[in-house]
Amino acid sequence: MNHRTSPAKAYDFLLKFLLVGDSDVGKGEILASLQDGASESPYGIDYKTTTILLDGRRVKLQLWDTSGQGRFCTIFRSYSRGAQGVILVYDITNRWSFDGIDRWIKEIDEHAPGVPKILVGNRLHLAYKRQVTTEQAQVYAERLGVTFFEVSPLCNFNITESFTELARIVLMRHGMERLWRPNKVLSLQDLCCRSIVSCTPVHLVDKLPLPLALKSHLKSFSMANGLNARMMHGRSYSVTATAKKLFRPPPLSPAAEQSCTGNSCKIS
Repeated sequence: MNHRTSPAKAYDFLLKFLLVGDSDVGKGEILASLQDGASESPYGIDYKTTTILLDGRRVKLQLWDTSGQGRFCTIFRSYSRGAQGVILVYDITNRWSFDGIDRWIKEIDEHAPGVPKILVGNRLHLAYKRQVTTEQAQVYAERLGVTFFEVSPLCNFNITESFTELARIVLMRHGMERLWRPNKVLSLQDLCCRSIVSCTPVHLVDKLPLPLALKSHLKSFSMANGLNARMMHGRSYSVTATAKKLFRPPPLSPAAEQSCTGNSCKIS
C-alpha cells in the first residue's frame, strides 16, 4: 500500500486488487463497467485503474483480472505478490463456478496468505437463471469470514460498493482506523438514503419519483448496509400492504369499544 500525502498527487492511497475466479464468470464485465480509469492487457491479463472516494480520501485501485484459465496460473502467482486485496468472483447462474471458489482460496492462501478477501456473486440481472441462492452464498461467506455482495455490471449495481468495502477493510487493517471514527458526520445524501431505505422495500424503490442515478444509489445503499434484508428471502410486498402498515388508525378507547355493537359503532 502506497500513501501519497502531497496535495499535488491525484490520490491519497494506492491499492492493488486481484479479481480471481473461473473463466467466464464476468470479471471482464466488472472491469468494463467502470467508467473512469485506464485499461490495459499486459501479458494476457486485463488491467484497469480507477479512483474511488472513501470518506473524503481518494483511493486509487489497480484491478487485475487473472482470467481464470489454467495457463494463467504462473502469471497469477507472479501478480499475486504485493496484492492488498482479492475479489473472489463467481457467476450466480453457474453452480460450478461457485464450487470452484474453494480451489481459488487454496491458491491465494499459498501465494498471498492473509490478504483480505470479499466474495462477489456476479450477474444479478440474470437472477431468474440463478443456480446459487443468496442464502447459500451468505452462509459460505460467513464461514470464510468475508463480506459478500451480489453485483450486476449491466445495471451498475454494487460494483463500486464492493470495491469500496474491500478498500475500507484493507486500510483499516493497515492502521487507518482514525479515518473512520464513529463521530464522523454523515453526508446529507447518506442520511436521506438511510431514512428512505429504512421504510421502503428494495423492489419499490423504482416507483419513487427520483432520478434513475439516485434510485440505483438507493438500491446499492440498501444492500451494502444490510437493510431490507427480508427482501433477500424471496418475500413480496405491495404498495397497499406497506401503506396499511405505515398508516394504521389509532386504537379505540375502552368506552368506545363498549359502544360498538352489531353492525353499528358510535364513538362519543
